[in-house]
Amino acid sequence: MTSTLTHLDSSGEANMVDVGAKAETERLAVAEGTVTMRPETLRLILAGDAKKGDVIGTARIAGIMAAKRTHELIPLCHPLLLTKVSVDIRPDNALPGLRVTATARVTGKTGVEMEALTAASVACLTIYDMAKAIDRGMVLGGIRLIEKSGGKSGDYRAEGA
Repeated sequence: MTSTLTHLDSSGEANMVDVGAKAETERLAVAEGTVTMRPETLRLILAGDAKKGDVIGTARIAGIMAAKRTHELIPLCHPLLLTKVSVDIRPDNALPGLRVTATARVTGKTGVEMEALTAASVACLTIYDMAKAIDRGMVLGGIRLIEKSGGKSGDYRAEGA
């Protein structure tokens, strides 16, 4: 970990980091998020009875699409040629709700943490959008990086993950 902000130059101006001299390596990032809801909302989604259609399938596609467009959404992110994006959405009765896990992979000069985080976030937002007519009290939370590997900064794994 560095003790300085990498997107600021010596005068404090924001700039895209120059990764031109970095080696291309295999990089992986996994992020997660949750959508907590009423138990009856979860049952409706799992039964496929939501008015707008397949909530989980649509959220999965939205997350994948979001990962591919991260550089258009987050200032100073590099456009990446992602080699893999997956979004897994599983029921978690302890919440109750849905747990979203997004994985992004690339062989490149910069990491894919933002792509995985964006995928998880947009998948959670899509779940909310598709089920808000029956449960406006849903809570999106727990968006975090679970793990990353590759690159100069090495590997990372969140505590308790």
